[in-house]
Amino acid sequence: QVRFEESGGGLVQPGGSLRLSCAAPGIIFSMYKMGWYRQAPGKQRELIASLTSAGTTTYADSVKGRFTVSWANTERQFDLQMNSLKPDDTAVYYCNGEVSRIRGGQAYPAEFGVWGQGTQVTVSS
Repeated sequence: QVRFEESGGGLVQPGGSLRLSCAAPGIIFSMYKMGWYRQAPGKQRELIASLTSAGTTTYADSVKGRFTVSWANTERQFDLQMNSLKPDDTAVYYCNGEVSRIRGGQAYPAEFGVWGQGTQVTVSS
């Protein structure tokens, strides 16, 4: 399985922006669908944005119009641009998705990756 690593979190004031990145260093894979998730204290992890290999994006109502996902195929990097951040966006952010690992010229069946440690986003004045 592919384990993803998230980066780019931090402390930001309300109305500010952050850009999160997700990658699996050293691993070659094909992406079928990737998603950004978040888990706020005392709440369940929720899917907030996703992107398919066909380019279809889906956003939760809570982030629609403020967050944008993108995929850089060469780097195999999945980003989340977050604008107009609100205190309610405070959470640990994770990425994961359905990917096919490629090793030794062989593509393995697509499967969901392993959860990483996430990256903390805190929106506060």
